Amino acid sequence: MLVLGIETTCDETAAAVVRRPPGGAGEILSNEVMSQIAEHAAYGGVVPEIAARAHIEVIDRLVQRALDNAGLKLSAIDAVAAAGGPGLVGGVLVGLTTAKALALASRKPFIAVNHLEAHALTARLTDELEFPYLLLLVSGGHTQLVAVKGVGDYLRLGSTVDDAVGEAFDKVAKMLGLPYPGGPQVEIAALKGDPTRFDLPRPMLGRAKPDFSLSGLKTAVRIEAERLGALNQTDVADLCASFQAAVVDTIIDRSRAGLRLFRETVGQSNAMVVAGGAGANSAIRRALMRFCGESGLRLVLPPPHLCTDNGAMIAWAGIERLSLGLTDDLTFAAKPRWPLDSNSEAAHHGKA
Repeated sequence: MLVLGIETTCDETAAAVVRRPPGGAGEILSNEVMSQIAEHAAYGGVVPEIAARAHIEVIDRLVQRALDNAGLKLSAIDAVAAAGGPGLVGGVLVGLTTAKALALASRKPFIAVNHLEAHALTARLTDELEFPYLLLLVSGGHTQLVAVKGVGDYLRLGSTVDDAVGEAFDKVAKMLGLPYPGGPQVEIAALKGDPTRFDLPRPMLGRAKPDFSLSGLKTAVRIEAERLGALNQTDVADLCASFQAAVVDTIIDRSRAGLRLFRETVGQSNAMVVAGGAGANSAIRRALMRFCGESGLRLVLPPPHLCTDNGAMIAWAGIERLSLGLTDDLTFAAKPRWPLDSNSEAAHHGKA
């Protein structure tokens, strides 16, 4: 089974070809990613209109490069998959329209993939993981704990009530005058800082429901920064280290609550999977390794380049769905908000 995957939900244009032989493991034949960091750097964040235009400019070449590097022609592909949301609607439309056109021209099935589902299933591509498992999704736009019970079968255990983890990292970086994208810059600065200098809050700590809240923590960093006035390099490093330590403590506490709820509602978990760009943070990874060791869980950490947005995860989710006979028609509409768990409160309020 060969699937071409296209991802355009935010500020990376990506295309990939993934293969799964009958009864075999997935194999990434090509995985092309074009970053838009330079286009958005001047604005300190992603500008939707600029993102959509940048996707349009490179998508055709990137798809061709993915096919060329896989050594395949479009006619050899079994299906074309694209992220149908959630995400910036302009970008999503670029990927969907391209995938529909390719599917129509080649007379191959079209598959619309939920971007969050693609993250959720990546561990099955990299580690051939069996269901069910606990997913911690930590990215710029999403922070969720999800019980992954099967393809299309998800139970959202908890989510953020305000900022996502990656978003909080980026906002703190901007506040402290660090370059864009901010998350990696905070991590680098934190290496030189004292995580005990500032007593920052750990929001939601000890709550039974495994939800997150990062807005108050971000505000606490701003208050400390304003109190200090002109910040020197030591101040910035200590603020970053203290902020990162608070986020790590919060993630571990919320993961503990999520695992407890998973065991109550689903049963034993085969593993804990971490996905999303913030999952590449080494302090978060180390803390989760300790947590899983203490909890008797296998920790599955896909390589960092498969934690951030990429086409391979879309192609793999397409393979998972195609193998169950799940395809979409060409009338599928972009979904800027598309919850994984159709029974979640967010699904009824139109939130991702």
